[in-house]
Amino acid sequence: MIDEQESAQRKKPVRFERAAPNELWQMDYKGHFATAAGRCHPLTVLDDHSRYAVAIAACGDERGATVQAVLSDVFRRHGLPERMLMDNGSPWGNGSEQPWTSFGVWLLRLGVAVGHGRPHHPQTQGKDERFHRTLKSEVIGAGAWRDLAHCAAAFERWRHVYNHERPHEALGLATPASRYQMSYRAFPEQLPAIDYGAGALVRKVQGKGEICFARHEWPVGVAFRGQPVALRPTLVDGKYDVVFCQQKVAEVDLREVRR
Repeated sequence: MIDEQESAQRKKPVRFERAAPNELWQMDYKGHFATAAGRCHPLTVLDDHSRYAVAIAACGDERGATVQAVLSDVFRRHGLPERMLMDNGSPWGNGSEQPWTSFGVWLLRLGVAVGHGRPHHPQTQGKDERFHRTLKSEVIGAGAWRDLAHCAAAFERWRHVYNHERPHEALGLATPASRYQMSYRAFPEQLPAIDYGAGALVRKVQGKGEICFARHEWPVGVAFRGQPVALRPTLVDGKYDVVFCQQKVAEVDLREVRR
């Protein structure tokens, strides 16, 4: 009863998986819920390759400082990932047009690349979304909660079961812990200096998030205010990538000025 041409245009979703642990971590907040002492905002961090639950934190809010404190502890225990994937919401996103926040700048300073999913496409973080469904059904919805400490203890008990005991269908019934290993990249207690090398075209981001180059102002983002960025020429004459640490964060196209 399905039209053949219409059916041929539909494709099954392609499941992706990183080749090794710590190549990519997915992070998101699970919807908050009530406790007797306030509200709990569960923050989850999942390794893409192994589905290992690196963290399930019981947070009192969704502020950047809270996430940074949680991740600092996680990085000390597990090391640094190569990249982190998040959506475009606060505190790690500032909308699809300008996704950078001070929290993202902190990750880049640590040498962790940052990726954001496409707006309105939660399937980009499908593994973490599926993890949230299991967390809600098996833990959050299983009883009443006194406070954040009560939530944190339950989350940690269940995280051990999820990682080390229960088989995972997507892993051929292996456990996430059997496929995970800690990162060799240690967390630095002090942010490393930014060095773009000799001869680099370096500009300091000004108060409104702009840089001055070729007698014109170019937007980079207010999150980088006061930080040095480098301009790297591309294969297109007059076009430059604006790079912060090792990640492209904006573009400069002198051809727009010449028109």
